[in-house]
Amino acid sequence: MQLPSAYSSGHSSGVSGTNGYQVQHALLNSSPTSDGVLDLLCVGFGPASLAIAIALHDAESNLPLSPNVLFMEKQPQFAWHAGMQLPGAKMQISFLKDLATPRNPQSHFTFINYLHEKNRLNHFINLSTFLPSRLEYEDYLKWCAGHFERQGKVAYGMEVQSVSVNSRDSSGKVTSFSVTASDSRGNAITRKARNVVIAVGGRPVIPQNLQGLKHVAHSSQFASTISSIQERETMLGREKKLKFAVLGSGQSAAEIFNDLSERFPEAQIRLVIKGKSLRPSDDSPFVNEIFDPDRVTGIFNQSPTSRAAALALDRGTNYGVVRLTLLEHLYEKFYHQRLLNPDESSWRCQIIPNRAVLSASQSPNSSVLMKLGAVEKDGDDVEEEMEADYVFAATGYIRNAHEGMLGEVRELLPEQSGKFEVTRDYRVRFGEGKVSEEAGVWLQGCNEGTHGLSDTLLSILAVRGGELVQSMFGSEPAAVSPSLSSAASS
Repeated sequence: MQLPSAYSSGHSSGVSGTNGYQVQHALLNSSPTSDGVLDLLCVGFGPASLAIAIALHDAESNLPLSPNVLFMEKQPQFAWHAGMQLPGAKMQISFLKDLATPRNPQSHFTFINYLHEKNRLNHFINLSTFLPSRLEYEDYLKWCAGHFERQGKVAYGMEVQSVSVNSRDSSGKVTSFSVTASDSRGNAITRKARNVVIAVGGRPVIPQNLQGLKHVAHSSQFASTISSIQERETMLGREKKLKFAVLGSGQSAAEIFNDLSERFPEAQIRLVIKGKSLRPSDDSPFVNEIFDPDRVTGIFNQSPTSRAAALALDRGTNYGVVRLTLLEHLYEKFYHQRLLNPDESSWRCQIIPNRAVLSASQSPNSSVLMKLGAVEKDGDDVEEEMEADYVFAATGYIRNAHEGMLGEVRELLPEQSGKFEVTRDYRVRFGEGKVSEEAGVWLQGCNEGTHGLSDTLLSILAVRGGELVQSMFGSEPAAVSPSLSSAASS
């Protein structure tokens, strides 16, 4: 399950990071080369960029000089899935798929070493699980990030606006880029770099007919929003039973539905799904191989038609599905309701299947009025109205932030292209002879259409981080996919 990475607001310029290192510390101490140009600037400092930082750290002994690197992050400090840090929430992948182990099990930054450093290794072993809590995994990521914060390589509170050409060589090839960002006060800050990585994650999507309405929030903001709701309702002192609606059929929607049912034991909660029922995710061994790093090259080398068909077939393993343990837990809740009252229409918690929101409006008392219609008619063409005090939309993300950031370098794209296509090593395919081999732009987390379903997931970050280091600096930190070099040249 992927949630948004770098986009949040409400921070101030110079705010301290996780370990007390301020924005200015990183901007002043990122040690650019004598011509003022960094070797690498990463836009975003979520798990994808952190994996690159770790891979570069592990490769430094094989490099003649340590590259000068800066990470610019919009958030005021490191955070991961902050909006979905729900009580008891577990990871959906093995801890062995951390930011280092699949590439180099001897790295300092493995999850096992994190446990050892925190003096919890034996206690974790006693849990007999491969799935740590989401809270613990975020703490692991913060532990990794702290290493680079202490080195002054991370600038928090920086929202990157654009990437443009900074310099060209005598033949006209681009040799470096300018990256312009703004802090929370609107101050513009520009840094120059030969290599730029954009890894900003997805932006939350709320259905258009719900946009602009009060008391509608995306699932990625659930944790903070629900706290505000509890405070608001306590302050108002209302005695009426609240009504919640959750839209979506995936893991996030199911977790929110379950959390609301326990957090508000008297509230009415409706889960609106487009399908006929909730479906389980498939994490069986053979299906899990879809997300293996060594599958990426084969997917990339497929024809566009074959690749699109394969992706459509595999989407059911990751999208709109729920872990079986949570499904079983929810079913037990419904069974208990049935035991007490066989009339489903009177149940406090309900799933409304085969429905989509056709329109929505705000009522005079600020509740949300929605008109629902059948997704698949099949004789079920009745429209119905639903009123909710609060609506949570677990309706996915769009991963196109790079297009706006790279608008000023669009002229470098191949003629007749107009799209920011990437090669196997995630490097943007600029027009022939327009960008030096010593410079470039790489995209992360927005290449599912060419690199497969794992592109947005944690599963391949360790190996992919090594691939990017190899692509940019020509050094393998450890066990980079052997098929990368041949694929990148094809």
